[in-house]
Formats: sequence, C-alpha cells, structure tokens
Amino acid sequence: MPSDLTHFDGAGQAHMVDVGGKTPTHRVAVARGRIRMLRDTLALILRGDAKKGDVLGIARIAAIQGAKRTSDLIPLCHPLSLTRVTVDFLIDQEGSSVDCVARAETLGPTGVEMEALTAVGVGLLTVYDMCKAVDRGMRIEDIHLEEKSGGRSGHWTAA
Repeated sequence: MPSDLTHFDGAGQAHMVDVGGKTPTHRVAVARGRIRMLRDTLALILRGDAKKGDVLGIARIAAIQGAKRTSDLIPLCHPLSLTRVTVDFLIDQEGSSVDCVARAETLGPTGVEMEALTAVGVGLLTVYDMCKAVDRGMRIEDIHLEEKSGGRSGHWTAA
C-alpha cells in the first residue's frame, strides 16, 4: 500500500519518519488562529481585570510551553530543540476577537510547523480557560499555518 503520507510505511503501518539522514537547516514556521468573544470579555482582558490574572501574559507563556511539549502531545512528532518561539496577540476590537500568532524556529533536520500550530492552539485554549467563567460562548477558529521555510521543500506561504 504505497502512500504519499510520510507517517505510513509501504504496508500502511504508522511509523515515525527517519530524519537521521537529512541535513540540518534553519527552519521557521508561523501559525495563526483566533478566539471570538463577547465585547465585555475582550474589555475585561484589555483592562487586566480577569480574576485569574493577566490573560494574555499567561496565554503567551502557555503557548511557548505548548510549542516545547509538542512531541509529547502529537504521537509521531520528533522532539525538537527549539531555538526560538515568539507569540503575539493581536486585538480586533471591531470583531471582538484576539488573534494568536506564533513563530517557531529550530536548526535541525525536520520542520517546526506542528510546534507553531500547537503554540497557537494552547495559547487560545488558555484564553478560553481564563475567561470561561464570564463567556462560555467563546469560539476558537481558523488555526492554520501561514508560512514555513527551511529544508528540502523550501519556502511556503499560505494563499
């Protein structure tokens, strides 16, 4: 059963991809996602009045921690030595939402897309957790890879 999916062998069995022969390169991935909420919830976050503390500050630390723990969460991901992870939160008051943008970097034989995506997911889930007492209807949406570079496949940007 040949497959273009690299996490399956010729017999269709799941396996961890062998990256031992790949040349280490500088690899970067940028991911993004959004959480929509009530206007009052966004105001609470911006004022810093949430009962659990600085929502975006804690969500930033959680996102970075999520990137570092990706291989513990996604079964076939390689543990990576990350050289840098940055997380930014962009406020859209008109849309009553917060975007999370994570950038992960490494110097190694495999990419960091999953680390950037995990950082975004964990960051947004942390915002939800910290604000769910006042807004259970928040919606996390549109988590996606925006850009990646490095490695054999080169540079890619979402259309």
